Amino acid sequence: MKFGKVLTAMVTPFDQSNQIDYQVTTDLIEYLLANGTEGIVAVGTTGESPTLTHEEKIDFLKFVVTVVNGRVPVIAGTGSNNTAQSVELTKEAEHAGVDAIMLVTPYYNKPSQEGMYQHFKTIAAATTKPVILYNIPGRTIVRLELETILRLQEIDNIVAIKEATGDLDLISQIIKETPADFDVYSGDDNLLLPIIALGGTGIISVASHIVGNEMRALIDHYQRGEVQEATEIQQAIAPIIKALFIAPNPTGVKYALTRNGWPVGNVRLPLIPVNPAEIEIIDLALSKS
Repeated sequence: MKFGKVLTAMVTPFDQSNQIDYQVTTDLIEYLLANGTEGIVAVGTTGESPTLTHEEKIDFLKFVVTVVNGRVPVIAGTGSNNTAQSVELTKEAEHAGVDAIMLVTPYYNKPSQEGMYQHFKTIAAATTKPVILYNIPGRTIVRLELETILRLQEIDNIVAIKEATGDLDLISQIIKETPADFDVYSGDDNLLLPIIALGGTGIISVASHIVGNEMRALIDHYQRGEVQEATEIQQAIAPIIKALFIAPNPTGVKYALTRNGWPVGNVRLPLIPVNPAEIEIIDLALSKS
């Protein structure tokens, strides 16, 4: 199963009581699907998974699957630093009807490469769904190295990786040394064009909440050989991407969405809303877009 070129790591909308707002979720999904999104990643980092309860995650996944209704793939972020709990959440997510699973590298524990291999292998064996690995050492401290990724892609249902190391040498080698049907997605919004140029599949994005159509156009231009047009789009959206990450994700993008008419609410503690200085930076970037 192919997931598309532009996948959005979707925020989890909250109401004024900081509970999940399902009506706004419906509106947000429709907006995303009309503006460049070809797949939705739910209850991932951008969805504030660390502060969602197990029950909230499953209820939210069921709701997203129902609203999407097969129009695009729904991918559940079920990774954690507890293998047994990730197995259980993955099984429940599959039962909820998601199309694929995304698994972040285990954080805090600092496992070895062999430990991470066994972690991902164990979770993948617990589901019939395709699995996307998520390599983001900036959040997890540990990172999957090339040799481990190559071992993992030999497992039948491990079919893709979201690469957020920022290491273009590693990304280039992954693309070169994995089969053509193993998808490599940029996990850094500001590296979309370089990763596409290296042969990457697309992006799993935060900024696509705001510039999804532009990201789709960038990829389409590049794949048609229109490199200058693709470059100009990357340059045009770069200030917006930078502004959205002025505060810990998803603080910036939640503010930007609310500013643009999609009231997705605040973040849950320990994250806090953007401050006036950060608002000024985001407002300026959006006003120039």
